Amino acid sequence: MQAATSNIEEIFLPELRAKEVRLFVKREDALHPVISGNKYRKLFYNIAFAKKKGYSKLLTFGGAFSNHILATAGAGFEFGFKTVGIIRGEELGVDIEKTLLNNETLRRAKDYGMQFEFISRSDYKEKSSQSFLLTLKQKYPNAYILPEGGTNDKAIQGCEEILNDHTEDFEFICCAVGTGGTISGIINSSSKHQQVLGFPALKGDFLENEIKGNKVNKNNWEIIPDYHFGGYAKINEELITFNNNFFNTSGVLLDPVYTGKMFYGIVDMVNKDKFAKGTKILAIHTGGLQGISGMNNVLAKKNMPLLIDRNI
Repeated sequence: MQAATSNIEEIFLPELRAKEVRLFVKREDALHPVISGNKYRKLFYNIAFAKKKGYSKLLTFGGAFSNHILATAGAGFEFGFKTVGIIRGEELGVDIEKTLLNNETLRRAKDYGMQFEFISRSDYKEKSSQSFLLTLKQKYPNAYILPEGGTNDKAIQGCEEILNDHTEDFEFICCAVGTGGTISGIINSSSKHQQVLGFPALKGDFLENEIKGNKVNKNNWEIIPDYHFGGYAKINEELITFNNNFFNTSGVLLDPVYTGKMFYGIVDMVNKDKFAKGTKILAIHTGGLQGISGMNNVLAKKNMPLLIDRNI
């Protein structure tokens, strides 16, 4: 993998103009067509390490629509590793052809050569236990094991490179939060005058401890817990409308699980005067756009409006 940089674009919305706040987006989503966004950063040093140590496989974990599963499959295909995905939900393996027909994420991962192992949700909860990992190491002896979401020390090291000399002028750095790895890297590389705001995609108050457990080296960060829309992958018509309007106004596509919720939160905070006039905000676009089609399948079954998709 090559070291990568991403462009910074300004977003122009009526709400921003009215409040005299400037919002920019760092287009990490454009780093790579498959290994995009924070997944590229998280895999960068892990791939280098796996190659150096002579591993022939990458093994990781995820749900049926996991960005990380697809990114790992794509990275394995591109850089010469076989890949194994331990997928939550044993029912998905009962009729694999039907599953792949209705799931673009897994279908594309299989096209990149990923081997799947579907396990029960109760077994999946044990994915970090020593006994479970030992079983996997015995079954796949030459596999480099990546945790769910890809967060480990090497992933955090990669995410530290999201910020650079071109991001120094911003007072606030905003990031969607899943496992906490991306924001941990951003905190570590942020400057003292910057405040890092994390917008969780999940419901719960565990993230602060997760981030502190990553041994972040600054205290200039805060978790904004008000914009998860009910939890992971939860979505309603208000968020759908926001995402679609955001694209129609700015030309920037958002995913509904992570970046859509973050940008909704930023704009809502602007409307509520949480930022002073003249503030410059940088939001990190962490990718995840491949998940839009899967979300639209769910929305169609519920007779809800669909999200604009780059593939339409």
